[in-house]
Amino acid sequence: MLRSRLCRTLLAALLGIMMLPAVPVSAQEVPIKGLGRFDGWRENALIGYGIVTGLAGSGDSRRNEITRQALRNVLSRLGSVVGEDQINSRNVAVVIVTARLPASANPGDRIDAIVSSIGDARSLAGGTLLMTPLLGPDQKPYALAQGSLTVGGYDFEANLNRQQRNYPTSAVLPGGATIENAVEASVLKNGYISFLLAEPGFTTAQSISDAINLRLGYGTATVRNADEVLIRFDQPVSQLATFLSTIENLPVRPDRTPRIVINERTGTIVAGGDVQISSVVISQGDIKVSVKSESHASQPSFIAGFASDISSLVVTNTELAVEQGGDDAVLSLPDTNVAALFRTLAQAKVDTRRTIGILQAIKAAGALHAEIVIQ
Repeated sequence: MLRSRLCRTLLAALLGIMMLPAVPVSAQEVPIKGLGRFDGWRENALIGYGIVTGLAGSGDSRRNEITRQALRNVLSRLGSVVGEDQINSRNVAVVIVTARLPASANPGDRIDAIVSSIGDARSLAGGTLLMTPLLGPDQKPYALAQGSLTVGGYDFEANLNRQQRNYPTSAVLPGGATIENAVEASVLKNGYISFLLAEPGFTTAQSISDAINLRLGYGTATVRNADEVLIRFDQPVSQLATFLSTIENLPVRPDRTPRIVINERTGTIVAGGDVQISSVVISQGDIKVSVKSESHASQPSFIAGFASDISSLVVTNTELAVEQGGDDAVLSLPDTNVAALFRTLAQAKVDTRRTIGILQAIKAAGALHAEIVIQ
């Protein structure tokens, strides 16, 4: 009975696939600026080491030597000399401060900073970050961070009862970092501009080159590699902004690489609906093996508690059972796409975990024309 219903379901699904209209493989036009960036125009990472004060007993404990040393250094720079035994407070925490320096930042501009505890502080709520230099990869200071923290959580403890929400050991300093030194970002190098593709591909690179040459004249752009298009600039420097604005807004139809992304931990599958599958036959069986063990302890009651050198006898009985499921499925698919395959498997009551195995098997058989990315 179950097998007959399953066959009727599969037959209806296959008829639906054969009646589906052909889906043209095409990509929507997007501006060039959505496909990459100009070489030399990028953000820069900044990092610093500082102290957060004003915590309500939720800071680093006295066991944290680095906190006491950092606090002594700060107080000494402010003209106060204190000994290690005089510092006994949980209102201070040592933190790492990170930020992103935009390519267009100027001295005086303000950017956001992220503050993270590196000690054993329980919470940074209510704290204030003291002046912290933010260094670049060249170990030079580019910004100064200071101000009150914004924490999206809390951690309270009283009488062995504890309530915590989110992660209170990380906080945000909105607009709390001031740019002191700007980065000289330049996209023009020896009369050429380099455009770097976010997704390398010769087809997309050639499309970008053709669009630029069609708009600005043949020979303006050439494909240097799958991830780079070289653009010649022979105009006055004052026209550079107009030149770049014209290029980055040109519409291009990018080439999309067929790809299926599988996350086996969560059972998530993401794929383009037009990913093609050649004619294939799928047989999905269900064999269940279970092992059941029962342990029994045997100890005569007349010697229990009297003979210390006699121990209980534990006997384990193991039962092995092999069960073949009744929902086996055999699917015969014509040339189709992944979207139709998913609909067929869903109607056949094939779960996500087995769908992942089917996709991997179809790829190994050479019938799935896409790259599988497993996360």
